[in-house]
Amino acid sequence: MIIRNKNWLKLLLTLKGSIVPQVWQRVAVAMIFSAIITILYKIGFTSIHQPILVSLIPSVVLGLLLVFRTNTSYDRFWEGRKATGGIIISCRSLSRQIWVNIPEKTPEDTEEKIAVIRLLAGFLIGTKLHLRNESLDLKIRSIISENQYLELKEVNHIPMRIAKWIGDYFRKAYDLNYIDSIQLSTYNQILDSMVKDETACERILNTPIPLAYAIHLKHLLFLYCFALPFQMVAKLSWITILVVGIISFALLGIEAIGLEIENPFGYDPNDLPLDNMCDKLLLELEELLTSDSRKEYLID
Repeated sequence: MIIRNKNWLKLLLTLKGSIVPQVWQRVAVAMIFSAIITILYKIGFTSIHQPILVSLIPSVVLGLLLVFRTNTSYDRFWEGRKATGGIIISCRSLSRQIWVNIPEKTPEDTEEKIAVIRLLAGFLIGTKLHLRNESLDLKIRSIISENQYLELKEVNHIPMRIAKWIGDYFRKAYDLNYIDSIQLSTYNQILDSMVKDETACERILNTPIPLAYAIHLKHLLFLYCFALPFQMVAKLSWITILVVGIISFALLGIEAIGLEIENPFGYDPNDLPLDNMCDKLLLELEELLTSDSRKEYLID
């Protein structure tokens, strides 16, 4: 979500993309608990005020844990963005080189070249489907042949099969003397880079934050938020409820942000816009296929 052009007040009041829907119930529970403690203090249970609880969980320790949690999740998000961006860069580079440098001696050559360029977009779409554990959709079906579609339905790793088809095309072009060994090596290196970036996305997806760490952080957040009213009730009285709500919202919100962005390949508002990336790459490749750049290159 691009926010640089949004009105500040509109952004402040926006719920879509924020963590309010995820944390408001937990914040409400903390505030209700604070109200109960405040009522008990008001009716005479003054011993319920326990300032010593301020040292139960040092704020520095909790802050460091939250910072580490958020930084780790953002690193995963940013690595996912770099990996998907790397796939797009490789697809753009390969499509240009295929379209300009590989000759066409028959109409079948032209059809095969167009098909393999569309397969580059299919690789990114297939990566998206693989990361989301989804079956083939109409978009990828529209850019591959019927035989390829039936074959993809039977495989477990869609991007790898598409990468094989692209590699087979390079090998065929080399065997027909359409490209030399240096070009073959260059194209395969770019294809290897695409597979490497796809594997990096898999690594992010299949290596979640350690469960013990996530559970321990939740325990500390629970203890900290529910210890707050015992510390504040004597001095703040009814304001304790509001203060506990604000602090709980801040701490639980940071933890919720880390949880939402640790897997950047889903459908959450803050995940990577994979569908838009696929659409944009496909549009760019279709524009390349209708351009005259190849003719101009051949004339030069």
